[in-house]
Amino acid sequence: MSHPMNDLALAVDIGGTKLEAALVTPDGRLVEGSRHRAPTGRERSVENLDASVADVVRAALAAVPDGARVVGAGVGSAGPVSLPGAISPLNLPQWREHPIGERVAALSGLPTTVRLDGQCFALAEAWSGSLAGSQNAIAIVVSTGVGSGLIVDGHLLSGRTGNAGHLGQMLLRDVAEGEDPADASVERICSGTGTVAWARSQGWAGTSGEELVADAQSGGEIARRALRRSTHGLAQALVSVAALVDIEAVSLAGGFALGYAGYVDDVAAALERFSVLPHTATLSVHRSSLGTDAPLIGAGGLVFRV
Repeated sequence: MSHPMNDLALAVDIGGTKLEAALVTPDGRLVEGSRHRAPTGRERSVENLDASVADVVRAALAAVPDGARVVGAGVGSAGPVSLPGAISPLNLPQWREHPIGERVAALSGLPTTVRLDGQCFALAEAWSGSLAGSQNAIAIVVSTGVGSGLIVDGHLLSGRTGNAGHLGQMLLRDVAEGEDPADASVERICSGTGTVAWARSQGWAGTSGEELVADAQSGGEIARRALRRSTHGLAQALVSVAALVDIEAVSLAGGFALGYAGYVDDVAAALERFSVLPHTATLSVHRSSLGTDAPLIGAGGLVFRV
């Protein structure tokens, strides 16, 4: 369904340290002056969090330009989610089965759609970013954790419960008896948190992903090996996804992908090594072109593109 350019979407993005709201145009742009932010965090009460949602939603809606109308709302959130509109972010334990869809609908008076933040990222990149034109693709954020979303046959894949696309929880190796399965996951092996932990176990003295990237770019051997472990783990996961759903393209974001010059190229180069099927070695690997705007653009896309 096409929309006139004076139609707008209210977009809300909820994460572990902040939440944001903005207005999004039918061609995937943020309306200038409509973006507003409030803190989240484990220390905040349910009432505080709900008040922050209300603050940013009202502030965004106050920025509607003359002659425009807001036709719907989209919410992207850290997961898991429960369709049609509840969220239980692991990093916000005070919200469990929280009816965020109902809250935003009540605040805005708009029909509201809720999806995972990784799915919103994928939708944004496929709509107006680095995956534009791709019918089958995955978008991945490699940051503190690993989040992702899938586009299959031109459509966002939400899944039975709304939680499709969790690349970070795929397992990369066998799980030993009594071991936590998470230790074998993509997230534990490839994320900033997991990569820093591995580097420190090898004798590296730093404490953050930013330090690790800087050290690798200065030639630090342990830091480079740690980042290579991350890129190779991600490449292994990608060839598995490509074998399963025949994706053609990948978009990468997050501190590693956007901060380390060789990260995207290393992932692309490793695909051939780990591919069993010929077509999984030919994925097109890109850096995100939308950066920190992607979560909100994708949330707006829940109105215009889903």
